Amino acid sequence: MIIVLVTLAGLAAAVLRLGQQAQITSTQDVLALRAAAAARAGIEWGLYQAFKGSWTSCSNTSQALDLNADLGMVVSVSCDSRLYNEGESAPGVAQTLRVYTIEALACNAAACPDAAAAVRTGYVERRRQIHAVNAQ
Repeated sequence: MIIVLVTLAGLAAAVLRLGQQAQITSTQDVLALRAAAAARAGIEWGLYQAFKGSWTSCSNTSQALDLNADLGMVVSVSCDSRLYNEGESAPGVAQTLRVYTIEALACNAAACPDAAAAVRTGYVERRRQIHAVNAQ
């Protein structure tokens, strides 16, 4: 009888531990999805700023977006751009292109990246980077 009780107690502890681990994994998955959505939103915002907003000739420009109310994330968006000559728009007239590099880093800490929070359970961060071209 004692052996059966000890075995059942061991099984109950194992099931409890597995359930707890599944809950932690599920929470991490949800946070990772929110961080990915926040990074995508940061990229979209950066593209708007580069093409229509105040970053039309950005050079190592950076700004933080606070999306805590919607997603519980903070996004650091940075922009850099370079001018290149790409063929000719008319004979003898160089076609100038501006290539933007926009990067968004989203995390669920006070600022991104946060090395101190990276070792904490529940911390997530996602980084996205794009290159966009605007003909001059």
